[in-house]
Amino acid sequence: MREYKLVVLGSGGVGKSALEVWLVGHLPDIVPCIAMEVDGQQCMLEILDTAGTEQFTAMRDLYMKNGQGFALVYSITAQSTFNDLQDLREQILRVKDTEDVPMILVGNKCDLDEERVVGKEQGQNLARQWNNCAFLESSAKSKINVNEIFYDLVRQINRKTPVEKKKTKKKSTCTIL
Repeated sequence: MREYKLVVLGSGGVGKSALEVWLVGHLPDIVPCIAMEVDGQQCMLEILDTAGTEQFTAMRDLYMKNGQGFALVYSITAQSTFNDLQDLREQILRVKDTEDVPMILVGNKCDLDEERVVGKEQGQNLARQWNNCAFLESSAKSKINVNEIFYDLVRQINRKTPVEKKKTKKKSTCTIL
């Protein structure tokens, strides 16, 4: 079973941990590991949630260095969270030293459409500017497009590195979906 290291990044309060809770089923005390099927293939996802590390740039750099795919999350109800993503993306590209990084732009809290300040078109336009990066709007509260975020990242990683490298097995606490 192939393993994937996925990193969830964004400003505080955008719903990064809430997305993870819907996927895993709980907020773990350790790095969550979850088995799921994507396009008929079993895979093991290790989700690196950066919640609470916004002020620790060294920790964020380490997550970026080790991550294979990145979900950049903003809240559709807060323009500042959308604005913060450009710097995060540039930091990822700098740490990874490449422009070809599996990435998805996620506008979270789409269930709060009446409080929307960031239009869907703004997200789509930013994704286009980012080399046609994938884009989704989601709601952790209503479980809209939560799994799709992670499926898309797995597919992007598979396209970029289709051949699995053999690794030694390590112990982990996983949730099986």
